[in-house]
Amino acid sequence: MSVPVLAVDSAPAPTQPAAAALRRTRRARRIRAGLVPAVLLAVAALLALLTLCFGSVRLSLDQVVAAILGAGDNDAVDFIVRELTGPQVKAAVCVGLALGAAGTIFQQLLRNPLASPDFVGISAGASVAAVAGIAVPAFAGASLPVLAFVGALVTAAAMYLLAWRDGITGYRFVLIGIGTAAFCTGVTGYLLTRTSLTEARAALHWLTGSIGQAGDTENDVLLVALLVLVPVLPLLQRMLRTIELGDDTARGLGVRIEPTRLVLIGAGVLLTALATAVAGPITFVALVAGPVADRLLGSARGGIVAAGAVGAILCLVADYVAQYLLPVEVPTGVVTGAVGAPYLLWLIATTNRRGMGG
Repeated sequence: MSVPVLAVDSAPAPTQPAAAALRRTRRARRIRAGLVPAVLLAVAALLALLTLCFGSVRLSLDQVVAAILGAGDNDAVDFIVRELTGPQVKAAVCVGLALGAAGTIFQQLLRNPLASPDFVGISAGASVAAVAGIAVPAFAGASLPVLAFVGALVTAAAMYLLAWRDGITGYRFVLIGIGTAAFCTGVTGYLLTRTSLTEARAALHWLTGSIGQAGDTENDVLLVALLVLVPVLPLLQRMLRTIELGDDTARGLGVRIEPTRLVLIGAGVLLTALATAVAGPITFVALVAGPVADRLLGSARGGIVAAGAVGAILCLVADYVAQYLLPVEVPTGVVTGAVGAPYLLWLIATTNRRGMGG
């Protein structure tokens, strides 16, 4: 008696639709990862042009573009665009790019949405050094941007050494950063009590954060640093993606965890230090830029360029509001603080609701 043989179809028919869907998802994510940063950068560039057009003196778009390209025939317009409002707009763009990129680097690296340079002590260390330059006679005549830059680097190095226990973990680094920020705030308050009223007023203005208070040299240094960073952005992005997989998985892929983490922390600290040297400790831009960019990127979240572009947009809008739309001109940090504080409360509340806040 013949035994019926069942035909077995070896073709992976059930997996083909899934594979096609996976390819479509990856393609859509790649498109979104390239399109969203490009659109955000274009919006930032448009806002910069509009800021030049609708500043203290109203100019047409063609006048602004001609002055930027050096093709203008009006000396007054050239002076306004190149010497008066242009440097401040350039500083706003560069500071926003640096803070947005630094914020998302820290948040992804430490796996904490609250791990912003504002809260882990780096900006506070820069503030101590800058106020010391105003209050301590031994530092009289020193450049405040240079002091702020050195203060941020020294503080970050101290935090890294304090957080080192056979490696760096995000939770320990954040806690040490919060403690360092509190200590630096106390030192800053003490230094303010040792100054005259005029010096204290100048120090408080710097501590609030204001775009346009640094000179051309500091602005150019920040711009050059951003340009130097552009070629290594894909490498930094790849490092972040790998670290996000977890230490064990990253080691399995052959990644050296601590050197990679040190490079990423160094990039974030350098960007924060340069931005703080230019504009002072402008709050909440680094905190907000990354999550906003992630919402726009969707599944392609974590883009450094997108977060930097969001930071540039935030700084441009905040600086314009601080200069032209309020009854009295105020430092840029007042506007970012007014907008960022409610966001911080919402972030803490939703984080705890999801069981992530401790």
